[in-house]
Amino acid sequence: MAVKILTDSASDLPIEFYEENNVILLPLKVEINGQEYEDLRTISPKTVYDFIRGGNLPKTSQVSPLMFEEVFTKMAESNEEGVYIALSSQLSGTYQTAVMILEQVKEKYPDFKLDIIDTKCASIGQGLVVKEAAKLAEQNTSREEIIKEVIFMCEHMEHLFTVEDLEYLAKGGRVSKASAFLGGLLNIKPLLNMEDGKLVPLEKLRGKKKLLRRMLDVMKERGSQLDQQVIGISHADDLETAVEVKTLIMEEFGPKDVYISSIGSVIGAHTGAGTIAIFFLNQLPS
Repeated sequence: MAVKILTDSASDLPIEFYEENNVILLPLKVEINGQEYEDLRTISPKTVYDFIRGGNLPKTSQVSPLMFEEVFTKMAESNEEGVYIALSSQLSGTYQTAVMILEQVKEKYPDFKLDIIDTKCASIGQGLVVKEAAKLAEQNTSREEIIKEVIFMCEHMEHLFTVEDLEYLAKGGRVSKASAFLGGLLNIKPLLNMEDGKLVPLEKLRGKKKLLRRMLDVMKERGSQLDQQVIGISHADDLETAVEVKTLIMEEFGPKDVYISSIGSVIGAHTGAGTIAIFFLNQLPS
């Protein structure tokens, strides 16, 4: 029996991916006007972005303990083994909740084999790891080998991104208030990255063109064998810029492929509309 791959909706993969690749989706939740929705399943990112543009801030919450319990118990009863590729523990309590519920399920099913990986990643940085794990599972790769590959990718995944306004990240506690420099009037854009699973501002640049150019320069500085990689791009309701960035990356680095995906409702609720992110590895497996 093939190893089962699980992930949460913060991986920002489209809904079709889960059915087509036999991956279990664990949705985080979004609350709008007192109504709770399951990310990807019962709400679209566009709805969230329109809500934010109206001056509102949605609430988000982690995967429910009950859902973890139901999914883990069902797998244990079916003697399935799996790998859960989780959103960074620095951005959500989802990972810790999953670990806690797994311990409870194992009290009843001590032989249940499920590994929970704290990716220290988010969005398509997490999604690229899930895609690779799903491919390996499809090839009947052992759980140990999948875990080894997943951990390597997580440790070497770079996240570069820019947001229209850091205010959303600050309100949600994802960056410090001191980091939330607001330069809208001067057309100043922040460039951020992830360090040990946390969002960290890198630089401030004036103008979109200069910012995109700088993102490619940082890719060149940090990336390894970019021509042998699948590069990820995610966007918050800005496909036009995502396609522009894809063209620049293809021209500059000639990667194997560039995968574009929409930023989902939960991540988007914290970044706001207009976010563009690029994901790549700073080292390839030897």
